[in-house]
Amino acid sequence: MTLGGKGVPKMKESNFRSRNKWLRAGLVVGLAALASGVSVWAQDADAITAADVAGSSLQFTRVNPKATGMNGTQQATLPGIPGIDSVLNFSGAYSTPGVDPNGKPNSNWLFNTLGKRPDAGGTTTLNAPIVPVALDLRNADGSPRFVRVVNGKTITCGTPTEPGCQRLMFDPTPFIPLVLESPVFSNFNYTSSATPTQFADAVARAEYQGAPDDWHTLLAPSVKTARTMVINQDPTCGIGAGKGGHCNYRYAINADGSCCFFVLIDVNTFVNKLFPSTSTFPPDSSTPMGAAEAAGDITTKDVSTFFFPPAYLSFPVGKHQTACCIGGFHSLDVESGDASNGKLLRLFVMNYSTWDQPIFRDPTILDVTGLSHEVSEIYNDPLVAIDGVHDITPWWLAPNGNCQDDLEVGDVIEGLPRQAFPIRMPNGFTYHPQNEALLQWFEFQSPSTAIHGAYSYPDITTLTALSAPQKAGCAP
Repeated sequence: MTLGGKGVPKMKESNFRSRNKWLRAGLVVGLAALASGVSVWAQDADAITAADVAGSSLQFTRVNPKATGMNGTQQATLPGIPGIDSVLNFSGAYSTPGVDPNGKPNSNWLFNTLGKRPDAGGTTTLNAPIVPVALDLRNADGSPRFVRVVNGKTITCGTPTEPGCQRLMFDPTPFIPLVLESPVFSNFNYTSSATPTQFADAVARAEYQGAPDDWHTLLAPSVKTARTMVINQDPTCGIGAGKGGHCNYRYAINADGSCCFFVLIDVNTFVNKLFPSTSTFPPDSSTPMGAAEAAGDITTKDVSTFFFPPAYLSFPVGKHQTACCIGGFHSLDVESGDASNGKLLRLFVMNYSTWDQPIFRDPTILDVTGLSHEVSEIYNDPLVAIDGVHDITPWWLAPNGNCQDDLEVGDVIEGLPRQAFPIRMPNGFTYHPQNEALLQWFEFQSPSTAIHGAYSYPDITTLTALSAPQKAGCAP
C-alpha cells in the first residue's frame, strides 16, 4: 500500500483524498461490521475480540530504446529522479501498449527502483532505522485509561486502583528482536542469489536477470529511540448503545486482561498522529515521525520503518460499520529544503508496519507478512510515483480483484493462495514473508525475462499469468 504523506489514503472505492497533491495512494479493504453488546455490566463499545475480524482479509496497496524482450538489467539504464533529496535510486524504461491514468493510450513507461543500477554490480547498503512506536490509548478527556474484565466483559475502570485494572499501553519492544532476525533484515538462501541475502534483495535479483553475482541492495537495520503515539478516544464512541458515534480506536485485550492482543485504529486519526503537521524542516516534533526526523534518527537517505505492536487501521464505511483491515503502508514525508541541502525537496522514505497476529481469514498471514510486503514495495517503488510518471504502469487487474496502475508488487499477491512463503530462520522461528509480483508482470512481458520465466517470487507458482489489458479503472 502507498499512502500520501501528510494526508489520508485515497481508497479506490471511497472518497478519501490526500492533502498532498503529489502523492498517490490506493487500497482495497475487506469489510467487517463491529457491534457491541449491552448487559448489566455493559462491555466497552470499543472493546473487541479476534472474532470481530475473523472474516477479514489483511490487505495492502500502496501508492532508452524500446525494451520489449529485454531483461530488467538491460532496461535499467537511466539515472534516478533528479532534483530531490532522498534515497539512492535508479530508473529504467519499457514499452507496452496501455492507457495512462487519464485513459489516454500510451506505450512508453518508466520504472524507478531503490539502490544502484544492476549493470554496475557491487553491493549497496542503505541505513534502515527501525523506530518502535508504543500506543498510549486514553480516555476522551486525555487521562490514562485502565480496563478490567467483569463477568467476561471488558469495561473501563472507574479508578485505576480497582481490582484487576490494567492500563491500555501497548509496547512493541517484545517484537523487535524477532523482526531483526526475520528474513526482511537477516540473510537466507534463495535461488536468485549465489550467496545468502535479505528477502527484498532476493526478489530484486529475480527481476534483474543478467546482473552480476555481487549486485545487491541491502538494508542495515538499527533500532532507534522508541516513540509513543497518544490517542484519545473520540467522545462520541459508543453513543447509541455502542452502535453509533465514532471511535478513534478499538482494542482487544489478552487472555490475562492485559493490553493488548491487537488494536484497530481509525486511519485518519493514525495518519494525523504519525506524520508531522508541518512541511518545513526541521519538522514539528510532536509526532513519532517528526520527532525521529528532528532528532536525526531517520534521514532522507534511509529506508525507515515505524514499527507498531499489532495495530491495524480501519475506517467507517457506512452506518455503524467499520472497514478492516489495513496492515501497513509505505509512503513519503515531504519536507522543505534549505541552504544546507541545496534547497532540494526532502523526501523521507518510510513504512508503517506491525506484527501480524493469527486473526485473519488466511491463517498464513503472520508475523512479518505485512513488513515484507511494504519493504519489497519500497524496493520497487521507493518514491511512490511522486512525479506521476515513474512507476506508473498500464492498468492491471490482479487475480485478487485489485485494479491499479502503479508498480506495487505486493498488492497483486495479497489474498491469493500461497501468498506467504514460510521461511525457518536460524533462530528456529518460522516466518511468513509475502511472495511478490515481479517487474515483468507489470510490463505485460511474455515470456517473462525474470528468473525461471516467473511472474512472482520466491514462489514462482503463486502468480502464473498476466493481467488482461485494461481500460482506465479496469472499466468494462
